Parts: sequence; C-alpha cells; structure tokens
Amino acid sequence: MKVSANGIQINYELTGQAEAPVVMLSHSLASSMVMWNPQLESLEAHFNVLRYDMRGHGDSEAPDGAYTLALLADDAVALLDALGIDAVHFVGLSIGGMIGQGLALNQAARLKSLTLCDTSAIMPAEAQPILQERIAAARENGMGDQVDGTLERWFTPQYLQQNPPAVQMIRRQIAATPLAGYLGCSEALAGLNYLERLNEIKLATLIMVGEEDPGTPVAASEAIHERIAGSQLVILPAARHLSNIEQAEGFNQSLMGFLLEQ
Repeated sequence: MKVSANGIQINYELTGQAEAPVVMLSHSLASSMVMWNPQLESLEAHFNVLRYDMRGHGDSEAPDGAYTLALLADDAVALLDALGIDAVHFVGLSIGGMIGQGLALNQAARLKSLTLCDTSAIMPAEAQPILQERIAAARENGMGDQVDGTLERWFTPQYLQQNPPAVQMIRRQIAATPLAGYLGCSEALAGLNYLERLNEIKLATLIMVGEEDPGTPVAASEAIHERIAGSQLVILPAARHLSNIEQAEGFNQSLMGFLLEQ
C-alpha cells in the first residue's frame, strides 16, 4: 500500500490484529520493510504491525539530495497521521533506531514505548571519514559495489558461510536500494548527535545489540542504556548488525517479552 505523507509516496503494510496496539517497524539503511520478516509471525499474533519503507528505500519515493534525521522522523509521523494512528510501540534498527530516538526526543506523545536495535546516538568524528568514503564509492560505482562489504558488516562469517535464504534476501535489498535514497540517508547519518539529550527520554525502552556488531558496537548501546533511565539492555550472542535476522529467536523472545509488559 502507498500513501502520500510529508510530500512523498510512502510504501507500507499494516497486518496482524486490527484492534490491537500498533507496533511500528523501521528498517536499516540499504534495506526495506522485508528486513522484518523474521519478526512478523510473533508480532502479528498480538499486535497490529505497521511496516514501512523509509524515504529513498524499497517502494517509497527516493527524492534527490541530502536527507536529515529530522526529516525521516517527520516522515514517520506523517505516515501515522495519514493512517489515523495516534501512538505506536516503535521498533527501529540502525538508522531506524536513530529515527526512534528523534521521535522519542521531539514527538514523545506519538510513542507508547521505544525499542532501539543495533544503533547509535552519535556519529563519532573518527567514523565520519569512513561514512564519506562509502558515500563517494556508492556515488561513483553504484549500489552493487556496496553489497559484499555491507553483508560482511551485517552478518558473522559463520552465518554468511551457511548462506541461508535470509542472506540472499538482504543481498537483493542492498543492490536494489535507489542510489538517491542511499546517499540521502547516509548524509542523514552524518548529522547524528542525540547522545547528550537521551536523559530526556522517559519512555519504557528496550535496547538490543548483536555482540559482534562492528558498526554500532555494544559500547554504543551501553552508552544509550546508561542515559535512558530504566531502560533494558539485551546483548545477543553470535550476531552482527542485523541481529533481528541472525538471532531471530532470541531477538523475538526479548522483543515480545518487553512489548507484552507495556
């Protein structure tokens, strides 16, 4: 389904229990809503599940130019407005988790709870050159050039060697990401700077991270956990960045346990 929101067409799916509370899922850079397939069965049994393709990804519109995290958060709110949804349990991974932080800080009334997965609250100065190198490489060589390196950051070598269908699904998502969307959202990442405001968040918060995540490491989640009072931190063993896929069972168990308590 598509709806006009914040000046673009946003692709979304709303499935599960129509009268139940809404869980909104926000995916990583260079992926799409299909990234959440391993969570659907568990969530749909108890909740109304809203998945969407963020600006520049999947079947949503991909305008040219730099995006900001504030713009991506505005997209999420505009989607809720278009669908007539007041408040959601928000679950975001990677850039999706950064969008969640922005919502919790600036649109807290729209959230019932917050789940932050494999994400960070600040872009360290030493990481900026790496990000700019990826932007330059993608601009010069296209998204095909990003696939193998991204998969290595997102999954452990053992998981990649097993080559499950989930890896092929994500491989296709990376390659199919519109270049304008990848570049726009990468520019948004460069402006990430929420860390010193996190103590303002008063929502029930779950933080999950893959133990071997190289891009948004355990230390980044610990820094978030330290600043959000009452938050829970779960470290998933034998997982890199897409812990929701590589350790889906443990991820789902922790997520459902948290959501059903709210």
